Amino acid sequence: MAETEQPERPAAKKKNPNKQQPVDESELLTVPDGWKEEPFTKDDNPRGLLEESSFATLFPKYREAYLKECWPLVQKALNESFVKAELDLIEGSMTVTTTKKTFDPYVIVRARDLIKLLARSVPFEQAVRILQDDMACDIIKIGSLVRNRERFIKRRQRILGPKGSTLKALELLTSCYIMVQGNTVSAIGPFSGLKEVRKVVLDTMKNIHPIYNIKALMIKRELAKDPELRSKSWERFLPKFKHKNVSKRKEPKNKNIKKEYTPFPPPQPESQIDKELASGEFFLKESQKRRKKLEEIKVKQAEAVSKRQEERNKAFIPPKEKPMAKPKKASTSNKIDVNAIKEKVKKAKDKKLGALPEEEVKQKLAIAGKKKRK
Repeated sequence: MAETEQPERPAAKKKNPNKQQPVDESELLTVPDGWKEEPFTKDDNPRGLLEESSFATLFPKYREAYLKECWPLVQKALNESFVKAELDLIEGSMTVTTTKKTFDPYVIVRARDLIKLLARSVPFEQAVRILQDDMACDIIKIGSLVRNRERFIKRRQRILGPKGSTLKALELLTSCYIMVQGNTVSAIGPFSGLKEVRKVVLDTMKNIHPIYNIKALMIKRELAKDPELRSKSWERFLPKFKHKNVSKRKEPKNKNIKKEYTPFPPPQPESQIDKELASGEFFLKESQKRRKKLEEIKVKQAEAVSKRQEERNKAFIPPKEKPMAKPKKASTSNKIDVNAIKEKVKKAKDKKLGALPEEEVKQKLAIAGKKKRK
């Protein structure tokens, strides 16, 4: 039997292991829920640090008593990370220094932030949170943003709000602790919250009320819950507030209106000779010129005399007399009735002051007589 020939199959395509598969960019940009960075342990740096680092900061006199009380707690918190802390009450300074046992290279920066926050009136319970890995701090300087002292105090008060309500709302929305003290605003919390706090504080000092930013933060908080909108722009949902700077200066009555600018110089004024040439006086003789001037003077004198005469004649013009008004007839309705008045006077004389009328007196006498008979 002859063997049947089978058709050849096409060779299977080999998969290229180096070829990268397309990845959704939105997944790379978003952080997974519940993700937390691993803490830095001694196993990550068993040999420790080569050099010693130290930071120092000054504190005001009014913080001396509080720091003296809480300093043992500060030393205890820093000893866990093998950082040495010193308090100098004579110079008014706090110093943090690494030791041979310190294994975390970034802990000295966190210790520096801790003493800075303590110097800015932040309580120890809140300031010690800076030693955690997921916490950061930001000290915003606001003293040089507004020149006028009264205006600065008013705008700083806006951050606090009535009975601290604005500050409390900002803390809830950003998950940060905020402390307004003197010329600075100290904030402790996650990086995303600190960014929002700085924006709100700087906008408030630029005369933008914090309620506008708080409203935008509330909208962002609701939009973040929707997984579809995480990778999209939120500008269409956020409110747009226009800053209206209305000046209260009164406008002057007489405004100086500027003339339109022209690159060409103004025309040269005509001289006396040009005027004479235009009118034809230049070609007249001297005698003719004198005669013309005399005629002009005579005309002016005649006009002045006529005006003077008119003013003198005004005194002799009689004023216009008013027309005679006809006497009005006395109205009969206003006449006084003398007889009626006389009768009223007679009745008043007959009556005694405080006495009862005659009919009531008769009735009372009749009732009294009946009682006696009984």
